[in-house]
Amino acid sequence: MIYAESIPAEPFLNAIQSVGFTDVVAVPDTHQRSLIDILSKHETPRFIQAATEDEAIAIAAGLIVGGRIPLVQIQHAGLYASVNHLRGIAEDGRFPMVLLIGLLSRDAELLPHEHGGSMVRLAQPLLDTFDIPHYLMEKEDDLNFIELAYQSALEREGPVALLVGVATS
Repeated sequence: MIYAESIPAEPFLNAIQSVGFTDVVAVPDTHQRSLIDILSKHETPRFIQAATEDEAIAIAAGLIVGGRIPLVQIQHAGLYASVNHLRGIAEDGRFPMVLLIGLLSRDAELLPHEHGGSMVRLAQPLLDTFDIPHYLMEKEDDLNFIELAYQSALEREGPVALLVGVATS
């Protein structure tokens, strides 16, 4: 059974724009390459390339302080690498930010918790450990989760994650 399918970059961009994100702070990510390519060619939202996930979270927090609405785009390896900043800045600092996390090497025929690779299998449990709500984006119809995640981040005054099931197209 196929659980996940590629979400095209253009509808992804439209959904991001419709929510009103002013900036996308991204770390290079092959899983979301098509989305990064299209974002870097548009003026809105402004595309900011970060070197590390820690840096992306810190930049996003600064943008929020400045009145902007950033989206943080990383891959799952970066989720693990940024745990201290995710907890210390985003969660404890009560910054309402949305993280778009690519599940690199995800097998579309398996649910994430069934995956043999620990990076995919443990991403959701890691977010659960920190009480960070998350949505799994498996198909184009799931783009509405972007708005839900943003509203949830505002309500809880903290981070919310969107997990991108397979590579964008």
